[in-house]
Amino acid sequence: MVGWFEIPVIQMERAKAFYESIFQIEITVHDLEGFIMGWFPNAEGKSGATGSLVQHEMYVPSETDGPLIYFSCADVSEPLKRAEAAGGIVLKQKTEIGGGHGFMGLVRDSEGNRIALHSNA
Repeated sequence: MVGWFEIPVIQMERAKAFYESIFQIEITVHDLEGFIMGWFPNAEGKSGATGSLVQHEMYVPSETDGPLIYFSCADVSEPLKRAEAAGGIVLKQKTEIGGGHGFMGLVRDSEGNRIALHSNA
């Protein structure tokens, strides 16, 4: 049901570098009349929502407030390894969820947001 998400950032270039580094992707930045947006790539043929980093005075990063976004990956341990070098902090190492639901990990990004990672392996 999720169609789009937006992650607040303070410095777009720093946030862009963080997410590109941990997920090994390219984010494209657009200035939409004062909303600076860094669009995540769309994965054609795959399910799930895409979204954007957003730099604007109405968007405030938070480690504790708001929803928690889970990013799917092949193996949670890989982006966790890259997170600290990219300016983030690992809050929870790779942990089995149980019941056959795979694994998760938590990261504080370069802007102070808490994000989650999920994989089946």
